[in-house]
Parts: sequence; structure tokens; C-alpha cells
Amino acid sequence: MEEKKRYKSALKVQKGIHQPPNINPEILNGKGRKRRSKYSEDEYVAGILSGNRTILSQAITLAESSLAEHYNIIQPVIERCLKYGGKSIRIGITGVPGVGKSTFIESFGMSLIGNGRKLAVLTIDPSSRQSKGSILGDKTRMERLSTHPEAFIRPSPAAGTPGGVARKTRETIILCEAAGFDTILVETVGVGQAETAVHSMVDFFLLLMLAGAGDELQGIKRGIMEMADAVAVTKADGTNRLAAEGAKNLFQNALHLFRVLPSGWKPEVLTCSARENTGITELWEKVMDYILFTKGNGYFNERRKQQDVIRMHDTIMEYLSNSFYSNTDVKLLRPVLEKQLSEGRITSYKAAVKLIDKYLNR
Repeated sequence: MEEKKRYKSALKVQKGIHQPPNINPEILNGKGRKRRSKYSEDEYVAGILSGNRTILSQAITLAESSLAEHYNIIQPVIERCLKYGGKSIRIGITGVPGVGKSTFIESFGMSLIGNGRKLAVLTIDPSSRQSKGSILGDKTRMERLSTHPEAFIRPSPAAGTPGGVARKTRETIILCEAAGFDTILVETVGVGQAETAVHSMVDFFLLLMLAGAGDELQGIKRGIMEMADAVAVTKADGTNRLAAEGAKNLFQNALHLFRVLPSGWKPEVLTCSARENTGITELWEKVMDYILFTKGNGYFNERRKQQDVIRMHDTIMEYLSNSFYSNTDVKLLRPVLEKQLSEGRITSYKAAVKLIDKYLNR
């Protein structure tokens, strides 16, 4: 015993503090606050019309879903919201990579809110071809706008849709309009051959360009330039201001070579700086000039009617595509034909015809 006492350690271990559980026990016991995941049709409509953003967000999620059960839930809601929509100004914004679309939209959006507008920003993030996922990081690049009570930012995955516009952007616009947003900004992935999809759902099409990046005209598609209702040269500040003015003149000369727009409107090129907040007010004034001009000559309402027709055809194509690929017989035959294609035992045309015949029971 004396030997043990001789070597007794001076260290003493204190009794630990009881750590709380990682999960709230009230949630485990069913007493805590739960997120309600399902609403009735009437509750969805009432929530959207009252401006409830939680219900609006869930409705948009259902609209973006490819599941048939979600489609059946949300379509009656969208139909009922249609009569409350159509009163906003819809602006499509696209531009070359690195032009600063998110930075511009935040500055532009804050300016609109300062003028009493209620703003919804629908940003489209590119989706991975492998994982089909998107980063959806636009909210992190719009810190002031994303926290403003008069703004609603909804990032959505492009999910392989041509033109970089989310598959259900049109339905999202309707829901946002019914929720009371009078200005809708649709930011697309970037300039591409099929980017024109955004043009079929907005009133005003704004193309953002960058000066000092080589041959500016090589960075865009002629078709995009021909559809633009205005071109804005961004980052016109500091040492880049002179280059921006030069690019402005270059683009303005290029616009003179294109055919006259169906609206009769003559597009102009402006410069702006989101960092210095210059040229932003002038851009909004240009948008309002366009709206007044096209409403005056009847083009605005005619274009809205054309967009309804386009929406009908797009809905048909989407419905047929979903119906085709969800067909049980097609699901069974498809991997067989894909294997034959990879082995070179059948042509793509013949494989497609076989799938269609199976779908049509021919």
C-alpha cells in the first residue's frame, strides 16, 4: 500500500459535462415544430396569393419536379393562378461568360426595389451531364438582394433544357406573378445556340457584354444579337471605362446591320457599372421606354398571346416525352436496344422506331 501511495499521480480527471443530444428530443417525440410538406389545392392557392414564400417555394419545387404525382398536384394550382398573373414586367438577362450577370442583377435589382418594385429573380444554374446536379449558388453572390424583404430569388437547375432555361420557368413566372411580384428577372446560363428559349417567355431581352476580352463580336451568336432589345456593356469603370465606350460604339454599329425587330423597336447599347452603380437607372428607363412603345403599337399584348401558344406546344412536347419514357414497355426495351447500339448491331433510326412502335403498340 505504501508503494502505491509513493507513486500516486498528481493528475486528477474532472467529471465531464453532459453534452446535449444532436437532435432535439422534442422532434423525436413528435412535439417539436415540423415542416409541413403537403398542402391542399386551396391552401396552395391561398398561400401564394397572400405572398407566403414558404408555400410559393414548395409550389415551385412541385412545378419543377418530373414526378407524375407532383404534376397532378401543381397543375390545378397553376391554372387557378393564371388569372392573377400577367401583370408583371418580365426581363430576360443573358451574356457571355465572365460578364458579371449576378453582380449586375444585384445592383439592378436593388435599384428597382428602391423605385418601389417588388422583384422575383429566377436564376438558372447549369446542370452536370453526369450527376444532373447544380451548385445553385446565385444567392451567395447576391447577398444584399437575397436578404431584402421585397426580393425573392429562386435558383433552379437547367437540367439539360436547351437554352439554359429551367424546364418549368414559365410556370414559376406565373406563380411569382400571382404572389404579387411585379418585376420578374430571368437569368440564363449563358450565350449558346439554343439560348433563344428565354426569348419566348419575357417581354424585354437584355444582352450583357464585356469590353476588352478580345474580339467582342466573336463571343456572341448573331441570333442572340438580333433578338436583343438592348445591349449593356458591363464593368464600365476605372481603367476599363474607355474600353467600354469603344465596345459600345462597336456593338451599336453592329446592331445597325441587323434587320428591324418585329416590335419596331430600335435597340440601343448602353454602358454600366454594378460596382459604381452607374448606368443602372438608365437601363431601367430604357426598359420602361420599350414597354410604353410596344404597348402603344399593340406588340406587347400580341407577343404575350404568342407566348401562350408557345407554352401550349412546349407542354405537349414535355407531356409526350414524359409519357414515352415512363412507359413500362419502353423502359424494358430501351436498355436492350442501347446495348445493341453500343455493339453496332442496330442503327439509331431503327432503334428509335422500335421504341416508338412499342409505345404505340404497333
